[in-house]
Amino acid sequence: MSRFKRIAVYCASSDQIDPQYRRAATALGHLLAASNIGLVFGGGSVGLMGAVADAVIEGGGEVIGVIPEKLQALELGHPGCTEMHVVDTMHTRKLMMMEKADAFIAMPGGFGTLEELFEVVTWAQLNYHRKPISLFNVCGFYDALIQFIGQAVDQGFIREELRDLITVGNDAEAVLKALDGGSVPDLESWLRMP
Repeated sequence: MSRFKRIAVYCASSDQIDPQYRRAATALGHLLAASNIGLVFGGGSVGLMGAVADAVIEGGGEVIGVIPEKLQALELGHPGCTEMHVVDTMHTRKLMMMEKADAFIAMPGGFGTLEELFEVVTWAQLNYHRKPISLFNVCGFYDALIQFIGQAVDQGFIREELRDLITVGNDAEAVLKALDGGSVPDLESWLRMP
């Protein structure tokens, strides 16, 4: 049994992507539902967001959507959510998703997914939360990003103790296992450094 009640999943809203990514999102959604882990997501009915939510719903799981008014007005909200929170801004959306989740998974996505990922990582770095974060590295999508983070650590732009702030899994089972084994390092000491 997982230690997580709910996991936030950040992922693409685009439908113009290879079907392998949709299959991975569906597999993750089915695994969440089978593991009795609720989904917190951006509330959309399109792209990988829609696929992961559909799979959790199909499995009888809890689905909590958080969508800005602007996107809800475009009728992009998923109609099958257990709870749908319509919020005023993207900032409010990200904060609510962070508060409602016990852990975070970033699936393949574009600028929005990357922005959500790095904001939640930065919040962990600064001890605003102590929740694990993982990349779902479908078909090596995040290989270059993983290499870049390693380079930033090696060159002193990211502290060595933060190297493992983001875990990685290459399939749905591996990403959940990485989260279950992952923890946020105790960073209080370096936050107090002059």
